[in-house]
Amino acid sequence: MDPTTQAFLAALLGAVVASCAVLAWHVSDRQQHRRAPIEPPVVPPEVATVLSVLRSSAVIIDVDDTVVKASAPAYALGLVRGTALNSDELADLVHQVRRDGQIRETELVMSRPGVPARHVTARVAPLGSRLVLVLVEDRTRERRVEAVRRDFVANVSHELKTPVGAIRVLADAVTEASDDPEAVRRFAGRMLTESDRLTQLVQQIIELSRLQGDEPLEHPVAVDVDKVIATAVDTSAIDATRKNISVVTGGTPGLYVFGSEDQVNAAVTNLVSNAVTYSDPGSSVTVTTRADAGAVEISVVDQGIGIPQDEIDRIFERFYRVDPARHRSTGGTGLGLSIVKHVAATHGGEVRVWSKEGQGSTFTLTLPQHQPSVAANQQEDRP
Repeated sequence: MDPTTQAFLAALLGAVVASCAVLAWHVSDRQQHRRAPIEPPVVPPEVATVLSVLRSSAVIIDVDDTVVKASAPAYALGLVRGTALNSDELADLVHQVRRDGQIRETELVMSRPGVPARHVTARVAPLGSRLVLVLVEDRTRERRVEAVRRDFVANVSHELKTPVGAIRVLADAVTEASDDPEAVRRFAGRMLTESDRLTQLVQQIIELSRLQGDEPLEHPVAVDVDKVIATAVDTSAIDATRKNISVVTGGTPGLYVFGSEDQVNAAVTNLVSNAVTYSDPGSSVTVTTRADAGAVEISVVDQGIGIPQDEIDRIFERFYRVDPARHRSTGGTGLGLSIVKHVAATHGGEVRVWSKEGQGSTFTLTLPQHQPSVAANQQEDRP
């Protein structure tokens, strides 16, 4: 074979090899383009629909711990940060469920800087082969209510134990002093005092429990404010006389509020009674009324011991007393201001307090004003 033929064959072979290489590259490239990309997990439509209407917090997690779906409450609760769970405890629970496919439940406390801790219950379950569902219920309010209920029961037990124990001791003293008429009268008088205190405590507990039901007023009526104040002043007259305290009334007469007469009576009576109880002998208590923008303000001003600024926010708590050492002598139950607060809330009003330690306090109860109709006024003016 001559050199020319050899060169021609070598060139032809090179061209064939090059063509094969190009062809192989095109085939490989085409196969790569035809290969389907890895699709992200698809949340079933029915699951997405359920999540959109759930009040509880729901999060769906992929195999790489990425959040693929979360409900609005989950973001509001702070369960999700970006595309990841914002809780190490929940993340560990998700890993356990993914490992063995078993549903798990737990209770935990979630805390974030600057945000009050939240008590939650979590339920984690597998959702298909790749996804994990996390359901979280915020139980903070329930835990708070349970704590308040426990405190209430403990406080009631303590408060009831005091007069009941005193009556028992006094009864024993009367028995031992049966041959001393003067001692019997003295002990019997103290027994009456303790029994009155016990009766007042039980009545206020019943009243407060009823008010805390947050039930709407069944039959609201026009309540004569002047009559309510007169009743409150008369109720505290004996204590005021004993301490030489003058109770002065004033302001705008003829006002009416719309609500429950019994509840308004209870609220105003407690305010006046507290003012007399915590005022120094020889001082005065003033009760005034005025109408303002469709509301009636009933203000009770005393010249008593006052309230420290750091305790003003707590005075409406049940059984809370500014001066616990004085409650035995004053006979207070610590429930009066709680009743006032709940009466105001039930009527759509409010109660405010101004106080300065050593100078006295001003409590202002604001309730919706009742406006008599023109027809009713005309009917009253007829002979």
